[in-house]
Amino acid sequence: MVFWVFGYGSLVWNPGFEVDEKVIGFVKDYRRVFDLACIDHRGTPEHPARTCTLEETEGAICWGAAYCVRGGPEKEKAAMAYLERRECEYDQKTLVDFYKEGDDSEQPFVTGVIAFTSTPDKISNKYYLGPAPLEEMARQIATAFGPFGNNRDYLFLLEKAMFNIGHEDDYVIELANEVRKVLMELGGVPKENKLSSLSPVKMKTSLGVVASDSPLKKVNALAGAITMDS
Repeated sequence: MVFWVFGYGSLVWNPGFEVDEKVIGFVKDYRRVFDLACIDHRGTPEHPARTCTLEETEGAICWGAAYCVRGGPEKEKAAMAYLERRECEYDQKTLVDFYKEGDDSEQPFVTGVIAFTSTPDKISNKYYLGPAPLEEMARQIATAFGPFGNNRDYLFLLEKAMFNIGHEDDYVIELANEVRKVLMELGGVPKENKLSSLSPVKMKTSLGVVASDSPLKKVNALAGAITMDS
């Protein structure tokens, strides 16, 4: 017996369970969005955090990491029990085809990979927040916090993780930079979230200044942050 799980949020940098194989790659026809509430890790019921889920979008791809668990029913059961506790705000397990980085084949590297996803319906899914204007989401992420840390670190760690695997997400970068603007308005970026390194390709400015020749007006800042997870 074997199972695979696709990580596209905090699982990218911190799986938190024993894995036998990690593969970088992507799934097709999904994109990463910050439309899911977290009320027990990096947010509270009164002030929920915003975390990632997948949105079906034809033609899109979402990069991340697939993790394989082998070793018998007990090991698999333990890993799944951990994941279900951790991903408790997600109400679906969607089976996806996973494509490996660098593999030119049109065939997926592995099929039937589990992705924890969220029903995009506020009535049937109490954790679904839905989309919001960028500025509104940024203010929510900048100020939300919970027992496992603050919401902004989740976003900054994801930004850094995607850089580390070589597949930056323009949407994550844009949202992270908007959060930095909010933090500056609120009195400055905390020390651990200031720019620690710059992407040699995309970085042409310092904090708070957007490159004039950037079509998305993004600053690819790699923020240091705590290693806690949601």
